[in-house]
Amino acid sequence: MNRVVITGMGAVTPLGNTAPEYIKQLLASKVGIAPITKFDAEPTGITVAGEVKDFDGFQRLDKKTVKRNDLFTQYAMYSTSEAMEDAQLNETNIDPEDMGVIYGSGIGGLTTIEEQVIKMHDKGPKRVSPLFVPNSIVNMAAGNISIMINAQNTSQGIVTACSSANNAIGNAFEYLKQGKAQVIVTGGTEASVNEIGIAGFAALTALSKSEDPNQASIPFDKDRNGFVMGEGAATLILENYDHAKARGAKIYAEVVGYGTTSDAYHMTAPDPQGKGAIRAMKQAIDEAGITPDQVDYINAHGTSTQANDGAEAQGINALFGDQVPVSSTKGMTGHLLGAAGAIEAVGTIGAMLHSQMPVNVGVKNQDEEAPVTLVNDDNKHREVRYAISNSFGFGGHNAVIAFKRWDEDHE
Repeated sequence: MNRVVITGMGAVTPLGNTAPEYIKQLLASKVGIAPITKFDAEPTGITVAGEVKDFDGFQRLDKKTVKRNDLFTQYAMYSTSEAMEDAQLNETNIDPEDMGVIYGSGIGGLTTIEEQVIKMHDKGPKRVSPLFVPNSIVNMAAGNISIMINAQNTSQGIVTACSSANNAIGNAFEYLKQGKAQVIVTGGTEASVNEIGIAGFAALTALSKSEDPNQASIPFDKDRNGFVMGEGAATLILENYDHAKARGAKIYAEVVGYGTTSDAYHMTAPDPQGKGAIRAMKQAIDEAGITPDQVDYINAHGTSTQANDGAEAQGINALFGDQVPVSSTKGMTGHLLGAAGAIEAVGTIGAMLHSQMPVNVGVKNQDEEAPVTLVNDDNKHREVRYAISNSFGFGGHNAVIAFKRWDEDHE
């Protein structure tokens, strides 16, 4: 089986619109959550979100692409442009038939859906845009990326709610491992900070009603009261190690394991004992060929909801004990749904590169029902050789990626 390495990264996030800026702000414990500006949110009862700030699609995309695509596709293409540039991949060093795209999104073009349903209601069906379908369907992030970079291998859109990006990364890893391609562009994207997105999750009583951006998303705190919506995208270039080495590519990290299971328990709630999560985490470290005590850091799903945090923490404790450092970066970014695993993969790699783990920002009173060691300012500096990143989604989807720090002296 082929080894799989990461040779490029790109990001559009509430903490910055490049991967280096995002990692810098993440490790500085900056909070990207702020009052909602995209629409009048007062009637929803929700006041804050992790909005992308100062996004200018024209910096990397042409006018036609920006005008004709939903924001979720723009975010995906923008971060892919950065990742491809970062990896120094172009027509001279990759055969289009050896490069594919496997990309995730939980909801797709929700802004387009909202706008066009309103238009149909107000002005009739004949006024619906001819681009309504291609702008709204989830696979168009992958499809448009493929067109943009001329990737002629597989092109797949992955939809597993909040596990979408991790499943996309994991599927890309397996695809490359089997030798079916040399490069896979992967990640996740979401643009659901709009009226219907906020209203829908608010109706589920899933969102925090806090008006304080610093205390709205507080994973593993006993006073947590719901998650905060986020938006953005991140792209990873996964590459066959031999291909990367042959072209002299820089390598950020290695993907060494992937676990994916189903709770088969409830439409929105996780298994309270975290049984599916435990199996997914174990699958990932087993494939990596490591034991639980070799994992230096866990980037938790940690949504800041009562059900998720407790089940995940119990699962982590059952498999790893209470000594491995754990943090959820959603206290800084909010929850990016289908893009969460992608930006969290970039953050996990950032922890490896800088020997510094992101802090579990906002926690004042750790929930006694969350028996894990949380990363704080006192213990955040640590060499991270192996790490796992968790993502769990509505419907019982569990996806876990295991990463290994790249050490050129010990390839």
